[in-house]
Amino acid sequence: MEDYRDQLINVNKKMVRSEDELIDDFIGRYGWNMNKTGTGLRYMIYSEGKGSAANPGMRAILTCSVVLLNGDTCYSSQERSFIIGKDNVEPGLDEGIRYMHAGDKAKFILPSHLAFGLLGDRKSIPQKATLVYDIHLIDIVSIKSK
Repeated sequence: MEDYRDQLINVNKKMVRSEDELIDDFIGRYGWNMNKTGTGLRYMIYSEGKGSAANPGMRAILTCSVVLLNGDTCYSSQERSFIIGKDNVEPGLDEGIRYMHAGDKAKFILPSHLAFGLLGDRKSIPQKATLVYDIHLIDIVSIKSK
């Protein structure tokens, strides 16, 4: 049983490395200067706003477009909002927003494990998809405690 488990771990590590290389190649083609977090999220703030910092428990209001590495558009300019650290959103989106301030514009690249994983979203995002988000963080709103 242990050998089987080790094999699965090794296969998973190879898949993560392979996806990581694809992301690095993509970034290189565009010449983007992106930061990489310990989880594998890449982010780049390309226009700085003057608003409040995004922190857990605050409501983030944003527009975003989502494309695949091959350029296919999954979603375009959707406005959405969520409570940072509380709502059920893509882990990479939740993580990336925490690096932003209201008014910022950023690009995120979410490896599949930080996006929709093995299944995709069963609509526009395919299985195991690496996603490129173009984000405009319109506002950050404090949530009042009851």
